[in-house]
Amino acid sequence: MAKYAYFPGCSLHSTAHEYDESTKAVCKKLGVELVEIPDWNCCGATSAHSTSHLMGVALPARNLAIADGMGLDVTAPCAACYQRLVASYKEMQDEKTRQKINKVIERDYKGNSKVVNFLEVFTTSEMLATIKAKTSNPLKGLKVACYYGCLLVKPPQLVGGFDDPENPQSMDNLVQALGGEAVQWPFKTECCGASLFLSIEDAAIRLTNDILKIAKDSGADCIVTGCPLCHQNLDMRQSTANNKFDVKHDMPVLFFTQIIGLGLGIPASELGFKAHFVNCTPVLKKVGAA
Repeated sequence: MAKYAYFPGCSLHSTAHEYDESTKAVCKKLGVELVEIPDWNCCGATSAHSTSHLMGVALPARNLAIADGMGLDVTAPCAACYQRLVASYKEMQDEKTRQKINKVIERDYKGNSKVVNFLEVFTTSEMLATIKAKTSNPLKGLKVACYYGCLLVKPPQLVGGFDDPENPQSMDNLVQALGGEAVQWPFKTECCGASLFLSIEDAAIRLTNDILKIAKDSGADCIVTGCPLCHQNLDMRQSTANNKFDVKHDMPVLFFTQIIGLGLGIPASELGFKAHFVNCTPVLKKVGAA
């Protein structure tokens, strides 16, 4: 059984609780043990590292230090949390930096606990084979636009080695293992503008509208993502884009753990679909899970 120190981050305990709910349901089904890091703190995304480099390293380093004491590698469902944890892990490999940060966080992090991309937990060759074997409700006929966004696979110098930064395939392979179809589309790693919404709203809405339009034009029934910020933006802002551009977006946006759950036959009521802004019933009906 795979076992990880689980860093839910602020979003999975609030605005993306359906991601947390579906994650735990799926991991239980697949035999993946998640041990939540006790007394975890916010990773600092995105404000901390943009205002203080020291704080940007220290905040995630404290969580890594706790996981280090647990003797476990860390995984974080939120793409932004993942980025901050990886960045801190890499900086803490430097002995002088580690000594400095350890004094700040008042813990002894030795740099042993690595950070595993949450999508990678489910897309190794072994896990894909397990998922395929355990799929009791194949997602036959479901066309999915796999949306990685700009944090899961970029920049390559930070998260390199996990997947192709321009044309990633891991989520596509996951959809196929579940019996669905991953559509080919050019916007799978485009930024949705979530972090710009408060400062440059027009740009954020334009980016959101473009992604929704291209996904629909590519024949997708839904968009699937692994980032709470992307999910919130693409799901919640559709009505704003509709009003601004005089369009009629009605595209369900799901977390990849939710489609795994559907494929594994987990009841939709246990996967958090009621928390979505855009009605997911068309997707559930298509896969016989309504």
